[in-house]
Amino acid sequence: MNFIKTNLADVIVIEPKVFGDHRGWFTETYNDAAFKKAGININFVQDNHSFSATKGTLRGLHYQKNPKAQTKLVRCTRGSIFDVAVDIREGSPTYGEWYGVELSAENKKQLLVPKGFAHGFMTLTDDVEVQYKVDELYSPENDRGIIWNDPEIGIEWPFDIQPVLSAKDEKAPPLKDADNNFKIED
Repeated sequence: MNFIKTNLADVIVIEPKVFGDHRGWFTETYNDAAFKKAGININFVQDNHSFSATKGTLRGLHYQKNPKAQTKLVRCTRGSIFDVAVDIREGSPTYGEWYGVELSAENKKQLLVPKGFAHGFMTLTDDVEVQYKVDELYSPENDRGIIWNDPEIGIEWPFDIQPVLSAKDEKAPPLKDADNNFKIED
């Protein structure tokens, strides 16, 4: 596995080694020893799988507040997505900055989104499946979101269409008004 650092601390793109022949291919999507060797020590406790039928579906930007914050390891197993992490840690030198990467069934890349970051993705194709591991169980009372098109964040989504959103995501606040308890002390 190749662990690629991004402009946001601890947001990492993971490129697995893919072994293929005339029958198809094989790849490890998670190897605890390889992650620990790369300095990533996470105990995943839940695995999630989502399906989006339509190109342009946008899910996010989501996060869970402390004490139920989640680290996510995200991969796209069918179709492709533009996956985004936003630093929401007040006091961070990269507060409000974002990183985006295309994840697809073809490129097999994964994105590690640590606690203190909002996460979202837009589907680039129809019929998309996304799987992700988390290190904290889902907590409805700590589930929060940020509006996908917050001008203060300025995410450059891959195409200029009105995305397909859930009712919850349509009503999400901008980062400056978000119910957020992530702070970095000086």
